[in-house]
Amino acid sequence: MAYLGPRLGPSRIFVPGVSAFRLLGTVGMADMGLAMSRSPLERLDFDNVALKKLPVDSSEEPGVRQVKGACFSRVKPQPLTKPRFVAVSHEALALLGLSGEEVMHDPLGPVYLSGSRVMPGSQPAAHCYCGHQFGQFAGQLGDGAACYLGEVKVPAGQDPELLRENPSGRWEIQVKGAGSTPYSRQADGRKVLRSSIREFLCSEVMYFLGVPTTRAGSVVTSDSRVIRDVYYSGNPRHERCSVVVRIAPTFLRFGSFEIFKRADEHTGRQGPSYGRDEIRGQMMDYVIETFYPDIQQNHPERVERNVAFFREVMLRTARLVAQWQCVGFCHGVLNTDNMSILGLTLDYGPYGFMDRFDPDFVCNASDNSGRYSYQAQPAICRWNLVKLAEALAPELPPDRAEAVMDEYLGLYNGFYLESMRKKLGLLKKDEPEDELLITELLQTMHNTGSDFTNTFRSLSQISCPTEGEGEGEEELVRKATDLLLEQRASLEELKAANKPSMDPRELSMLLSMAQSNPALFQMISDRTSIARQLDRLSKLKDLMETSQEELKTQQAEEWSRWITRYRKRLARELEGQSDVQAAQEERVRVMDSTNPRVVLRNYIAQNAIEAAENGDFSEVQRVLKVLEKPFSLQPGLELSAWVGGGGAGGGGEATKRGERDEGEDQQQEAASTSTPRNPVPYDSRPPAWAHEICVT
Repeated sequence: MAYLGPRLGPSRIFVPGVSAFRLLGTVGMADMGLAMSRSPLERLDFDNVALKKLPVDSSEEPGVRQVKGACFSRVKPQPLTKPRFVAVSHEALALLGLSGEEVMHDPLGPVYLSGSRVMPGSQPAAHCYCGHQFGQFAGQLGDGAACYLGEVKVPAGQDPELLRENPSGRWEIQVKGAGSTPYSRQADGRKVLRSSIREFLCSEVMYFLGVPTTRAGSVVTSDSRVIRDVYYSGNPRHERCSVVVRIAPTFLRFGSFEIFKRADEHTGRQGPSYGRDEIRGQMMDYVIETFYPDIQQNHPERVERNVAFFREVMLRTARLVAQWQCVGFCHGVLNTDNMSILGLTLDYGPYGFMDRFDPDFVCNASDNSGRYSYQAQPAICRWNLVKLAEALAPELPPDRAEAVMDEYLGLYNGFYLESMRKKLGLLKKDEPEDELLITELLQTMHNTGSDFTNTFRSLSQISCPTEGEGEGEEELVRKATDLLLEQRASLEELKAANKPSMDPRELSMLLSMAQSNPALFQMISDRTSIARQLDRLSKLKDLMETSQEELKTQQAEEWSRWITRYRKRLARELEGQSDVQAAQEERVRVMDSTNPRVVLRNYIAQNAIEAAENGDFSEVQRVLKVLEKPFSLQPGLELSAWVGGGGAGGGGEATKRGERDEGEDQQQEAASTSTPRNPVPYDSRPPAWAHEICVT
């Protein structure tokens, strides 16, 4: 219903122009020229149902405050100086019936899409929500930088399939970075190029990867500045204020229902609308009637309706996190306030696509405990669902919620195995041994430090055993082994990866404390973190005693064993197939449309950010174009056009209209300190310098 995967090409979305009949009926002849030249953004048809159906804060008092008894607060976006486009997503804007080209060339485009001017029909507001952050209830949070602009009716001619996925018939538009709100806490409500480009690009690549997500329509930057300490090193610098436009059926989240929470037993904080149970019911009615109309229609009894709603949210969440795991995506901050009530990927902050496969991969440098690591995501999403169930009580009876949650693990495993079988090309049969084959693949990838994305992409090149093969089994296994060894980590890379993050003296102290004072140990650490550090130490010791050649031999032996088992399993796929060639071709086609050639690795995003910070927007646009077809090789788009050091490769591409920032006082700090890099293909393993990237 709310799944926003890539089912529609741009040709299947009708983008209306100005209707001459409508204009003739509403303006006089003297105004005809003015009307025909109106900004396309002024023609958007707003119907802001959320503000009609949910309580809005009656106070318009400026500044940060507790907002009681309301789901939204009216706000006034703060204008930027000389706003201008960095990039737009044509496909995302088409959801609103807009032409990306028309918006890009509209003088008012960046003005409206930065919140610097309010579009006709827009009613800017900020949403009030709470959240459990890193396991602790944080009380009131809310939209500290995001601003609801309103809901735009879907344009005439939008694909019926998309309407089934978004049954509300409207798209909510937000601007993120348009200034302070009652929920900004100690912040200023502004965002900079770094965070805006990262959110823009990842929102779109997730859509094209087929992962449910909110969308991003554009990035606007400006001459307005804020001070940010990028590395929290005591060296702040001025950065350009930037705004990203976000689009979704709704941005309501698990934390939206936590505003009614009683005082938390651990933190003492409570939701600002504690005791206002009637608003909880009002919000549930709105969400179910608007976004889950089938459930509303099929369950006239209120409790059964609410149970069916919670089960659907649970199912969508299980499917979503399974899809994350299968593309190597790590969200980074899976707090309850970052979990969509529609099962969409929401709020792109310190996310990361995994390079070298590591189950303990942590993309958020400030997540010291590894709470939101890659392998922890399925369990954390379950934990967050439990917190949602608690927030929905008594509308959702606890015993019924518990029964629903008992289904979570089985559903998650089912979604995960279904996707993994496609990634391995196991299409004809479901065998019990498949789970073990997948586990052994991941273990081999971990042991060899193999690249997650490229290893899976390479699997379609491993042939199925067939009668009359020109080469012997041993030679074919050797060739496949050599293919996968290209994605392995070097000895030095593995040493660096297994270096404990904890100081040896601290580790020794904690080990001693675990024995002598377990209660104190539990207060300041946990056994899982210590076990992880000890495992790293053990692996590092083994690596220190191994040569590069010995390591390569070990890695080759591991891959050969797995490939042999894999080819035997592929052979069973062909049993009973009358057209072996067709089955082989289908397998390769499915694998190459399931295993992406390119994802938004940190170094790709960083290249685009550096280029934009130096006034060259072409790399952001180039990366977007590459990510729009993540499963395909696009001739002419194999290499980054930005090489760092203040220069851009690719000849005159940076000088195309709209791709070069003409703003005054361009920052050249990065240009003066960095050295030019060799261009790296977008489908490459990360270059050495990428390991220095730190995202918090």
